[in-house]
Amino acid sequence: IAVPGFLRARKRSQASRIINDLRLIDSAVDQYAIENNKSSGQQVAIADWTKYLKAGTNLYITGKDVLGNAYQSTISVDSLPRVPTPSFNALSDVADATFWSPYN
Repeated sequence: IAVPGFLRARKRSQASRIINDLRLIDSAVDQYAIENNKSSGQQVAIADWTKYLKAGTNLYITGKDVLGNAYQSTISVDSLPRVPTPSFNALSDVADATFWSPYN
């Protein structure tokens, strides 16, 4: 009885981690854009926005989510990063589309 509940809680925690990573990515892209005079619509590569994250974190080192799926290779300034499709599909039973909004 406890195992399904534990697995569901674990998956929900992973989904929350991905949402927090997306917020960090959005903030890092904004910070990069401000410091490098980038305007809306210009692309920012992973190598550029990871410099604005805490060094040593999984997101900083790999640019991937907790499930090992890569985030977008480039993100446009003033647009939100997207949930990796494999992660969205893997966690769809515990996190519906409203949970992922506005990152889906």
